[in-house]
Amino acid sequence: MALIRAFIAVELPEGLKTELTGLKSLLKKTSPPVVKWVDPNSIHITLKFFGEISEDSIDELMLALEESAQGVPLFKLEVSDVGAFPDLRRAQVVWVGVKGEVDKIAQLQQRIESNTEQLGFPRESRVFTPHLTIGRVRNEASLTERERLGKILTETKFTALTNIETAAVNLMKSQLMPTGAIYTCIGQVKLK
Repeated sequence: MALIRAFIAVELPEGLKTELTGLKSLLKKTSPPVVKWVDPNSIHITLKFFGEISEDSIDELMLALEESAQGVPLFKLEVSDVGAFPDLRRAQVVWVGVKGEVDKIAQLQQRIESNTEQLGFPRESRVFTPHLTIGRVRNEASLTERERLGKILTETKFTALTNIETAAVNLMKSQLMPTGAIYTCIGQVKLK
């Protein structure tokens, strides 16, 4: 029985990936060198991360995803603002915010949590906050470097011109490589 790392996500349009590339370049030049920046081609909105699953469970996960998407209409999300989790003074994850019809993506995410919990996958303990992870601060970063990064993020204004018009949700496979993760879509459910 082969295992794969898997998650459910909403993919981004190419235009937005291009805009995020520009933002990444700007932040990379001005930020302390303690951030590992995410390749914009790999950025997505994660709805549910499973970790390692059996390849045998893909079919039932796809059925749960189809059931979760029933009755969820197409929705539009806007992308703007930059920030950090857990906060700007102790930056660990650098993110870009998601706005617009977030009630619809939150509803979809809750349905996915509920339907996959019935398959034995535990619920996420944190509240779902739709965002795009664009960087992760290295563990060895000092508090001063984290605070400096937070100040730079506060001063950075960003509003994407490209919206996310969500028409599908994907079951993704993640392969960890020394150069970064490689993501492959292994199943897709279209919204109606």
